[in-house]
Amino acid sequence: MNMHNPPHPGEFIESIYMEPHGISCRTLATHLGVAASTLNRVVKGKSAVTPEMALRLSKVLGRSPESWLSMQDNYELWQAKQKINLDNVQPIDLHAA
Repeated sequence: MNMHNPPHPGEFIESIYMEPHGISCRTLATHLGVAASTLNRVVKGKSAVTPEMALRLSKVLGRSPESWLSMQDNYELWQAKQKINLDNVQPIDLHAA
């Protein structure tokens, strides 16, 4: 199922975990074992959730590491679909070769 404009995982972290529970970026970063600047880049959508960060987020906030990576992939794929022009890309007929 295609999503329409899925959120960056950082936006999800901020709106679902940080804001409602009054958790600061510095506090969450401490629990994650990363620099506050590193987490801030993720929260602001400037950096992607990496496999390492997905493992950390899973342990601290819950959800599986795979779900954090899937959220990142969905976001990046939707962004790419908005930018790339595939008009000149043609499939190969593998049965004709």
